[in-house]
Amino acid sequence: MNLATNVAKKYNELFNETPVLFRSPGRINLIGEHTDYNMGFVLPAAIDKSIYFAVNKRNDDYCKIYSIDMNDSFEFSLNDIRKSGKHWPDYLIGAVDEIKKYGCSLSGFNCVFGGNIPIGAGLSSSAALEAGLAFALDKIFDLGIGKLDLVKLSQKAENEFVGVQCGIMDQYINIFGKEGNALRIDCRSLEYQYFPFEFDNISIVLFDSNVSHSLFTSEYNKRRQECSDGVKVISGDHPDVKSLRDVTCDLISQYKSKLNPNVYKRCKYVVEENSRLLQACDALVSHNLKLFGSLMYSTHEGLSNDYEVSCNELDYLVQLAKEYPAVYGSRMMGGGFGGCTINLVENDAIDLISTEITEKYKQKFGLQAKTYVTQISSGTNIISIKENETV
Repeated sequence: MNLATNVAKKYNELFNETPVLFRSPGRINLIGEHTDYNMGFVLPAAIDKSIYFAVNKRNDDYCKIYSIDMNDSFEFSLNDIRKSGKHWPDYLIGAVDEIKKYGCSLSGFNCVFGGNIPIGAGLSSSAALEAGLAFALDKIFDLGIGKLDLVKLSQKAENEFVGVQCGIMDQYINIFGKEGNALRIDCRSLEYQYFPFEFDNISIVLFDSNVSHSLFTSEYNKRRQECSDGVKVISGDHPDVKSLRDVTCDLISQYKSKLNPNVYKRCKYVVEENSRLLQACDALVSHNLKLFGSLMYSTHEGLSNDYEVSCNELDYLVQLAKEYPAVYGSRMMGGGFGGCTINLVENDAIDLISTEITEKYKQKFGLQAKTYVTQISSGTNIISIKENETV
């Protein structure tokens, strides 16, 4: 039984009625890491790992939600919105809270959800929950919320209700994702552009390092501060520089002796990463996967050596990937100090490469690296229960 059918069936068992069914995807980021809070570009894509929602209206003010994966339920009143005490419902309650703050009127609802986005792998299951439910409620209550406003209120749900200071990329790609395309987001203007990622013989393969180092939060905040420190110095000479987005590769090179060595390295990486991302988009237009992959390798080198957010485990996974001609590109993905590497791999080589890499990785670190094979898919949408097709 596929996931969508399973969710619909569970909904019918619990509420004895037919729901409206929605699919809300996870995401990968092909290139453009740590550029978002520096007002630069990112290049994410929605993937075929998803959360499925079965939702319908109620005639009262109660919201009843059930998680198949957690085998747990929670209910709350629209008139008494507060944190659940369980954590997992908070992503959904937060979305409802933001819709109310947006000024929309809605009644209670029933909701069952479940999916196959791996938790903790950096594929943004949280945004799939927030934006997926916001999209669903907008449709079933005919609220008329624009797509970009759905993105913004879903991000606010995570920032203000859940309490995680994420950027806007995850919710943005969840709503705006398009099958066969990556989405370049300008994190300053919030403008976007689609770029075709149409390589029939290629899959996006993630190797989950199965490590999560405690350095992440403190070092992440430190990197943001170092970038701000660099901008402050450069803008003293160039008032038009408001963020690292405004700095060119030529300009940053002039500040090598004027900036703290670590600050210079952090800023240099961000400036070069924005340049790489724009080159990567051109590579997609010209169907040049070899160039695109080489830029991914360069990104990893920058993240490891200049931004210093990688770790031995991630570096080793990328090093192993480089040994295979069937891998076009590889890099760490996400904030750093653990999580996944993202790899572009020829389909007929996936099994062999996955087996060999996970074996070598286990021999070196004693850890089991999980493998996730994904394809680029559409963003959140309504699907047919019977045929599991977009309607």
